[in-house]
Amino acid sequence: MQARIATIEDASQISALIRGLSDPFFVAPGGEGAELFMQSISKAAIQGYVTASNFVYQVAESEGRLVGVVAVRDNSHLYHLFITAEFQGRGMARNLWQLAKAQAVRAGNPGRFTVNSSLGAVPVYKRFGFVPSQPAVTKHGISFQPMVLNERGG
Repeated sequence: MQARIATIEDASQISALIRGLSDPFFVAPGGEGAELFMQSISKAAIQGYVTASNFVYQVAESEGRLVGVVAVRDNSHLYHLFITAEFQGRGMARNLWQLAKAQAVRAGNPGRFTVNSSLGAVPVYKRFGFVPSQPAVTKHGISFQPMVLNERGG
C-alpha cells in the first residue's frame, strides 16, 4: 500500500469508492431519502473537500489503483474512512487511520476525535478505541453511530 495526500484529480475515484460502499448506510433500499448524503459524496463535493483548508484527505493505492481513502475535518473529526471490499480485513483501514491521526496530532489535536460510524463499522472503530457518544442516529435516509476517541486521558 502506498499512501499519499489526495489531490483534486482523485475526487472522481474517491466519490466512486464511497458510493460503491454506501448501500449498507441507507435506511430504505436504493437510497431513497438519502439524497443529501449522496450529494455530499459527489465528485463536486469531494473536490471541494480536498481543496478546503479544514480537510485533510489521504488516499491509499495498490498497483496504481485507489483502494482506500481517509479524511479528517477540522483536525478532529474522522470524516471519511473507506476501503475497497477486496482490501478490507487486511489492516488498511487501521493504517490509514493511524496516518490521519498522527497528522492531526502533529497539527495540534490533543488526542480527541469524533466519527459518525456506519452501523456496520462500529466494531472496527471500537477496535481503534472509539466509544459510542450517544444513541445511533437516523437522519436524511442514513443511519450512523456517533462515537468519540479521547486519548488525552480526561
